[in-house]
Amino acid sequence: MDIIRTMLAEGRRLYVDGATGTMLQALGMPDGADPARFCLDRPDIVRTMHERYVQAGADIILTPTFGGTRFKLPAGIDPFDFNKTMAERTAAAARSSHRRIFVAGDIGPVGHFLRPLGDLSPNELVGALREQARGLIAGGVDLFFIETQFDLAEARAAVAAVRLESELPVFVSMTFEDGVSLTGSTPEIFAATMDNMPVDAIGVNCGAGPEQMLPVVKKLAANCSKPIFAEPNAGLPELIDGKTVFRLGADEYAEKAALLSEYAQVLGGCCGTGPDHISSLRRLTVNKSVRKPEIITQVRLTSRSELVTLGSPFTLIGERINPTGKKTLTADLQKGSFAMALRYAEEQTSLGCRILDVNVGAPGVDEAALLPELIQTLTGRFSCALCLDSSNAAALTTALPWYPGSALVNSVSGEPGRFETIAPACRLWGAPFIILPLADASLPKSAAERMRIVEDIAGKAAAAGIPKRMMVVDILALTAASDSNAPKACLDMVHACREQGFSTTIGLSNISFGMPARDLINSTFLAMAAGSGLASCIGNPSNARLRETADAARFLLGQDPGGSRFTARYADWKADPGTARISSMASNTASSAAEAVILGDKDNIIALVEKEVASGTAPFELVRERLIPAIQIVGEKYEKKEYFLPQLLASADAMQKAFAYLKPQIESSGEKEERKTILLATVEGDIHDIGKNIVGLLLANNGYEIVDLGKDVPATTIAERAIECGASIIGLSALMTTTMVKMPETIELVRGTGIKVMVGGAVVTREYADSIGADGYADDAVDAVRVAARLIGV
Repeated sequence: MDIIRTMLAEGRRLYVDGATGTMLQALGMPDGADPARFCLDRPDIVRTMHERYVQAGADIILTPTFGGTRFKLPAGIDPFDFNKTMAERTAAAARSSHRRIFVAGDIGPVGHFLRPLGDLSPNELVGALREQARGLIAGGVDLFFIETQFDLAEARAAVAAVRLESELPVFVSMTFEDGVSLTGSTPEIFAATMDNMPVDAIGVNCGAGPEQMLPVVKKLAANCSKPIFAEPNAGLPELIDGKTVFRLGADEYAEKAALLSEYAQVLGGCCGTGPDHISSLRRLTVNKSVRKPEIITQVRLTSRSELVTLGSPFTLIGERINPTGKKTLTADLQKGSFAMALRYAEEQTSLGCRILDVNVGAPGVDEAALLPELIQTLTGRFSCALCLDSSNAAALTTALPWYPGSALVNSVSGEPGRFETIAPACRLWGAPFIILPLADASLPKSAAERMRIVEDIAGKAAAAGIPKRMMVVDILALTAASDSNAPKACLDMVHACREQGFSTTIGLSNISFGMPARDLINSTFLAMAAGSGLASCIGNPSNARLRETADAARFLLGQDPGGSRFTARYADWKADPGTARISSMASNTASSAAEAVILGDKDNIIALVEKEVASGTAPFELVRERLIPAIQIVGEKYEKKEYFLPQLLASADAMQKAFAYLKPQIESSGEKEERKTILLATVEGDIHDIGKNIVGLLLANNGYEIVDLGKDVPATTIAERAIECGASIIGLSALMTTTMVKMPETIELVRGTGIKVMVGGAVVTREYADSIGADGYADDAVDAVRVAARLIGV
């Protein structure tokens, strides 16, 4: 709706309603009731909730559809009908006000990860979210709130799903713990990724009170060209007399949340906030001036855990994963193998390369099928950003949904139909793209000819809503041996692009074709172009001369203040123009089974296990003395934030694969140690189980037998099954404040049986665990392993 965008552009402050779950409980929703069924059955209470928030001063009220996808709704409730009904009822409440109230279609996380972290494909996830969006649109929403996201890939999919159905305004928020999301994204990475996507406001909600949220909001505002919104909790939940309580009253909440108004144009509340909180917040901040968004001009790429700004400093894009001229890589790709691609990725990232160009265009290869597979493999092993490179438009558009961040797309040219096919997908998925200044079969030799093509493509992009900061111009290196003016035309192109505000890149190797000492020519020209303002270069970082030139250019261009990075790399430098040799310890190549676990090398772990068993290591000893200590090292890296969830899961997969292979040999040898049993469950009424599943995976890899009852499990069932299977420990998980109150019931039922109970989950605190008599509390999956060992007495 244009009026919302106009209000944002004019600097109008807007207010969103507060919590839905705790408000429904306050109005009569029983503990453990399913919110979706309750909202369908009690439209009177839902309307009362909306009306109270409107009376409190909310300009935007959210539909009670946070869990409104097929993945979370109870059986028998149709997603489209549910979302349509909730939107219609919310819209009716909005119309009852004398003020203009906007209805936001609320979309929360679906509770599943995309592959390779989880079990969903992009099509499955986007399909479910489109189904929800269609229902909300049919019910009359004015905008969308995609909130409480914890994985960058899902946040992207949700935006794309809405955009495939509507051009209504979209607000997107993520939740962070200790400065990162669950899968390792910082506020800066989230801001840059969403800034590249067709969204209207970016924010943060849940997980923290106003004071704890302030640093996150500052980082979002500094890294985003769009309005910021913030919805903090009324503090952290505490259990008092069997009830969940949030400490911050309305006035104290407003005073603390007012600090957010310097950076956030849109304010509201999350868990524990009610109409009084919103009323006080509005009263205290309505007259405060609104900060204008930052002006972002640079091209930014992201992965889940990396943010790369092209040209700040000069950026070397690794070219090696390209089958052109590489027989072994070509043969690998034709067989569907990624062994060489992974080796090239290891070499380049170990040399500090933060963007990898990825091309699978070998003869006989189905690029549209293979490129997404390679993206999954690479993103499961490496944190760097990717440049998706293909002349096959279908391969690029099919691959983009699989990438969990803002990839660079190589390339969009002026050839007929190329822009029309690729650019809309780049806009939809937030992918900056390289403009290749080619319009027909001829090669434009002068900078003026090339710029005419660039300006034509940029004009089409602007009309499609794609800003200039989403475009990188390839300055088009032609062969100097056949045209002595070719290098000068490239340098002229760099200057022309700088004047027009375009970032630039070059595929370097063609400039020296047919000449001796090609490394010397390439590196010299790179230094000239970087000095003229070239932002990036697609080249081979394993080439020592090229890498040294790029590092020296960063220092000489003032992008390495004091030369600290250059000094660290080249303190013992000796001239050597040869190709760098990469040691196995500097790469992701494992030389032992334990290293394979640490590196998450599931492709090679079986061969390494076989080698160690063949050399005389007993299978039981290999597991207990080498593999389990290795997974514990992974846990330590995860705690130190050297690893994030993708690396943790990759290592767990490798460990699981090794144990599955060794298990029959251990059992046949008779050297079997009794594995203590741990029963896991998400409590009744709670349908979230991602965290619990990660806990189970890590516990299993540390030598425990896991019995997983799943989600929404009654306390009686948990207690009965724990006794039946002889569990030493019960692990209880809850993600919602409305369901964690079910934990004490299980503890009471197993009291006196000798079974220990440990608890955890996003809303659960150590204080709460102590108050209900739990034997242990775990912050995360790694902590759960430590707590389990303590409880069992290992």
